[in-house]
Amino acid sequence: MREPLVRRMREFGTTVFATMTKLAVDTGSINLGQGFPDTDGPERMLERAVDAVRSGLNQYPPGPGLPELRQAVAEHRKQWYGLAYDPDGEVLVTVGATEAIAAAILALCEPGDEVVVFEPYYDSYAAAVALAGAVRRAVTLRVDAGRFTFDPAELEAAITPRTRVILVNSPHNPTGTVFTREELECVARVCLEHDLIAVTDEVYEHLAFDGVEHVPLATLPGMRERTVMISSAGKTFSVTGWKTGWVCAPAPLAGAVQAVKQFLTFTANAPWQTAVAYALREEMEWVAAQRAALQAKRDRLVTGLAEAGFDVLRSAGTYFVQTDIRPLGFDDGLELARRLPELAGVVAIPTQVFYDHPERGRHYLRFAFCKRDEVIEEAVTRLRRLSGDRV
Repeated sequence: MREPLVRRMREFGTTVFATMTKLAVDTGSINLGQGFPDTDGPERMLERAVDAVRSGLNQYPPGPGLPELRQAVAEHRKQWYGLAYDPDGEVLVTVGATEAIAAAILALCEPGDEVVVFEPYYDSYAAAVALAGAVRRAVTLRVDAGRFTFDPAELEAAITPRTRVILVNSPHNPTGTVFTREELECVARVCLEHDLIAVTDEVYEHLAFDGVEHVPLATLPGMRERTVMISSAGKTFSVTGWKTGWVCAPAPLAGAVQAVKQFLTFTANAPWQTAVAYALREEMEWVAAQRAALQAKRDRLVTGLAEAGFDVLRSAGTYFVQTDIRPLGFDDGLELARRLPELAGVVAIPTQVFYDHPERGRHYLRFAFCKRDEVIEEAVTRLRRLSGDRV
């Protein structure tokens, strides 16, 4: 039989997250690779989901999502960012942000259109672009003054007559950077000058630390009209397995995304929608406490990684910190990631797999700190073995 997988998807095998999680299981290592919490979200939200299941909310909800959740999302956007979206036509509930991103790219890009992404990028972006038959144009984030940022000239140079979409993720996975207002104004200027659509992945919107402000691109002048704003409940409320996300966009853009989404999953799971609607209205204090707890976890892991000999880049948001492995005598993150279970009993993610130009991220490893304090402490204890060996 000839190769069954279509050519445009052959570069995508098993995700690095599945590979490294299996390595953690096989070796009994602590998994600081995949970014999911090991504790649950607010108890009252969980109870709402249980009540919804028991009360019979187990059949197809409306394709765009339950009106209750769409209204709650619209209220949230207005309260936090001053953005007004009509819950009937400008808000769409999706099966997590991953589906929202894929549906947006499939809806907005013809084969041969170009999508600008900032590398390193979350791995589903490349697959979504490939599925659409579109072309990635990567703008590299580089370290400057202790944080990852981009060169405006490189962003401008990435734009061609075929460019259709700029895909923006802030707070940014995997680097942990939060784009500044000035950086986003640069993105907005490029979108306006070249008549581009912005697709924004903002799943970590409430997980920016140290008082750093998350600025939605859609709040900048002229950008609401050309932005597909995406977020989800998973990271905000520590329920990544619920896969409940949403799109906020002007009606023509939201309608385009829905036209594709309806033939991917048709609709999203009903019980979680009622629980998330409740949480958006009533559990933001829990989110603030969770943000403070995560900031403390970040600090604990950053200190431990530095003591282990890594050069650590202090993240401003998300679940992750980036480390430069060269002080340990390594220059290949993939090699070290494979050996780290043997050397220290810990699993991390090699950042180079998130680049179109892997050599630019070859010397970085990503660690997740969204774990219980005792798990982080044990991981740090194990990683300190590296400082003695200088492997």
